[in-house]
Amino acid sequence: MCHNFSNEVISLKITNLLSETYFNNLEQTNELRTLLNFKTFAMKSKILFVISLLFGLMFINGGLNKFFNYMPPPDNLPEELVNLMTAFVESGWIMPLLAIVEIIGGILFIIPKYRALGAAMIFPVMVGILLTHIIIAPSGLPIAMVLFAINLWVIYENRHKYSPMIQ
Repeated sequence: MCHNFSNEVISLKITNLLSETYFNNLEQTNELRTLLNFKTFAMKSKILFVISLLFGLMFINGGLNKFFNYMPPPDNLPEELVNLMTAFVESGWIMPLLAIVEIIGGILFIIPKYRALGAAMIFPVMVGILLTHIIIAPSGLPIAMVLFAINLWVIYENRHKYSPMIQ
């Protein structure tokens, strides 16, 4: 069975199949399941792309900001967080490394073919962001948890791509 259906064709086929009160045979039941699964998969793919696009753009923006400093930090940051960021900058190599990982990881996260690699690159950064908000600045914890959940979702959706590394 060919699975290259437009949304209109899928909707029409589902309507036709559901309009019958009983399925006369197993073939119609299987065709309906296939169409519903395809439509669900198509919608899930679109949602995942939009979320991945926004997630990737946030990390690209964060990485570029580390180089060009076009978004000043808020005035009300906790002192421990200011000290931590100052130490990162004064080290001379941590902040540029983090910026490069965020930019490359964000770009890869947007491209479906390389999304698994981008998610793996950004994961350690996300762990650092999450721990920073748990320990030092809990006011940013909700958004950090949402971003961490998105990263985990993308890793889960691409789990088949990681299996060769752990076999």
